[in-house]
Amino acid sequence: MKINTIYKSITVLSIIGIGLAIYLLYNYLAPVPSEFCAINATVNCDAVTKGALATIFGIPVAVVGLIGYIAILFGSVKKWSGFILGMSTFGMLFCLRLTFLEIFREHVLCPVCMACQVIMLIIFVLSIYLVKHKETTS
Repeated sequence: MKINTIYKSITVLSIIGIGLAIYLLYNYLAPVPSEFCAINATVNCDAVTKGALATIFGIPVAVVGLIGYIAILFGSVKKWSGFILGMSTFGMLFCLRLTFLEIFREHVLCPVCMACQVIMLIIFVLSIYLVKHKETTS
């Protein structure tokens, strides 16, 4: 796989992640959240956007995600593989913590959050490939 194709893929994935984070931030700020994500009592985004999981250290979780995806986008444009790996590692751990709390404490699944988790996982795997490839070509 070409390195430039991987960077372009990470760019596209981070833009999608930015869109998802903006949606979650909109739901956090909106007095009445969008019904798009409210499938039923168990599958909805309210636990993350309006509930106990909505903030961490007073910062909306969606803002953390938004900043993370913007940083990854910046790293992909600059072609900083190590930076992308670091950010996606943090993103993976952050998303896993949130998913764990959603499932085992709040007993809900946020479809948008799960999409963010999948995107972050793909970026993480691609960034590992970039870093390994950089080591073998140096």
